[in-house]
Amino acid sequence: MVATLALIIGLSTLVFTSILFYLGTFDILTTAMLVVSFNIVQWLIAPYLVGAIYRVREMKQDENPKLHQIVSDLSQKSGITKPKLMLAQIPLPNAFAYGSPLSGNRVAVTQGLLSNLNEGEVEAVLGHELGHLKHRDVQVMMVISFLPALCYYIGYSLMLSGMFGGNQNSKNNNGNGAIIGIAFIAFSWVLNLFTLQVSRLREYYADRHSVSVVDSGADKLSTGLAKIVKATARTSRTQAQQQQQTKNFSGFKSLFIADPSTANDDAASVYVFENNQKLVDDILTKRITFGDKLIEALSTHPNIVKRLRALQELKNGAIA
Repeated sequence: MVATLALIIGLSTLVFTSILFYLGTFDILTTAMLVVSFNIVQWLIAPYLVGAIYRVREMKQDENPKLHQIVSDLSQKSGITKPKLMLAQIPLPNAFAYGSPLSGNRVAVTQGLLSNLNEGEVEAVLGHELGHLKHRDVQVMMVISFLPALCYYIGYSLMLSGMFGGNQNSKNNNGNGAIIGIAFIAFSWVLNLFTLQVSRLREYYADRHSVSVVDSGADKLSTGLAKIVKATARTSRTQAQQQQQTKNFSGFKSLFIADPSTANDDAASVYVFENNQKLVDDILTKRITFGDKLIEALSTHPNIVKRLRALQELKNGAIA
């Protein structure tokens, strides 16, 4: 985690410094300030956007007192203030933690999650989400995601300026600016890969937290994740419906406990089994192919096989 963060921040600083030294233009600084301001505003209002997109409402205490008690107990074990418990009125089985200084911390479960998982598995999923809040993952990912966005918009501005701006006397400089802009955009894609790596690492840390605060957490979370992947893949009846549904629900997929956009690929490992433990055992025996590694590199969440193996290591005490 620290190494990846150092790479992102270090490379970004190096490239920014080099470009600013070479060009010395105020426009780049203006663009940077606009991108920073946009990201801060987005962070502040994101909980309200999430609420609108996923039809989230607050779950009252008397609506599900047992679930509220679970969140209270896990929050106490986690050493954090109990977040607001929310219900996302969507069929996709998932859960997510989010918040900002304006809204406070929130943890949401979907109707699909409560329908497909038993109480112990829901508890383990909530332990995972509270881990995100304890580790301040929302804030960490906001900062990290800002750097690739900044690179992209600066590169885009340089490219347009180089292609259409200036006069004949500055033609060569404009051409150089366009080339640098294209390089900047390419660099933003590289940073995005590192950002995705940080996102995957934070999922492992949240899994680890769940195991530490939930009794038999490794087993409960393992079966819960397997059932989430399987249920997500079969939520829609046709492939076209699923593609549209996945597109609709993937806007903030980094918040989810499982990535809905890779559900079909992950579900290939779990589709034929009905028994929960056999479901998990079969996943653990799967061989991870090059295609699986490539899909994982472009995903916000770890490959389901690697994730369950990590949980088994935690269960067996292989990870301190």
